[in-house]
Amino acid sequence: MNKQFTRVGIGMVLALGLSQAALASPRNEPIQPIPQATITNGAMVELGKKLFFDPRLSKSGFISCNSCHNLSMGGTDNIKTSIGHNWQQGPINSPTVLNSSLNLAQFWDGRAASLKEQAGGPIANPGEMAFTHELAVDVLQSIPGYVADFAQVFGKESLNIDMITDAIAAFEETLVTPNSDFDLWLKGDDNALTAQALAGYQLFKDSGCVACHNGPNVGGTSYQKMGVIEPYQSASTEVGRAAVTGKDADRFLFKVPTLRNVELTYPYFHDGEASTLEEAVDIMGRLQLGRVYSEQEIGQIVAFLKSLTGEQPRFELPILPPSTNATPKPIPFG
Repeated sequence: MNKQFTRVGIGMVLALGLSQAALASPRNEPIQPIPQATITNGAMVELGKKLFFDPRLSKSGFISCNSCHNLSMGGTDNIKTSIGHNWQQGPINSPTVLNSSLNLAQFWDGRAASLKEQAGGPIANPGEMAFTHELAVDVLQSIPGYVADFAQVFGKESLNIDMITDAIAAFEETLVTPNSDFDLWLKGDDNALTAQALAGYQLFKDSGCVACHNGPNVGGTSYQKMGVIEPYQSASTEVGRAAVTGKDADRFLFKVPTLRNVELTYPYFHDGEASTLEEAVDIMGRLQLGRVYSEQEIGQIVAFLKSLTGEQPRFELPILPPSTNATPKPIPFG
């Protein structure tokens, strides 16, 4: 039997058991705790981990998935816009890969419906990894260690791009961050939050922030216009959801980002223009809610946001199988 069908990722766990996750929290809140990842196909996850860290999936042999979604830095690269092949400047801020399986879609404009679909995009994007799916398959097919891994997971030695993206998605589904201080408070620990963070959460709710930032991922489940009360001024040419739908009404609609681990994922917004949480809270208050927060209120909301930092993924770095004489050579500056 094809082993890929034995995997139940966190997205499926949520689909089947979100009510259970909510029931695990004695507090009736618009935000629910992050559930632990459930792994039923460890071999696929391990293969996906190797692929996630392998720069040979790029034309240069230098850029991996982890380059822009650094798992030591909150699943981002902490710069305004990512750096692609030949030092090309990316058009948009790199969203975190952590808890991304909880989003309704991937990318700021939602053009990928799943993690699997998203995983194939950067490989073939000339501004990112600048490879082709065919060459990526050729590289992996030329490496005996990978051929053996794919045979173990998928039951055949001939591999394709669907297998590659299946495996990467399986690994990414495990990148959840449970047990933040806020989650512990949701589960009944009255001492998990400081008084300042608790006041910030109450203000966060009273202000209406939870209309968009709710659920286990504190966001990621809807598209909203950037600049509801006042227009958002940006040098970015990105138009948001309209690039996917072609509808003018969708201009500047972006996927609401998760606020999980937000203290780690600076700078903020699709253009990375807000360098600090304080600045981001101030801008969102004015542009989205028509509210000018005081310095004290901003401090309270920031304290709450920092309580959303959960347990970061911890694992042994994969040892990648060596290339062979037949492996296509990287072209770093081509």
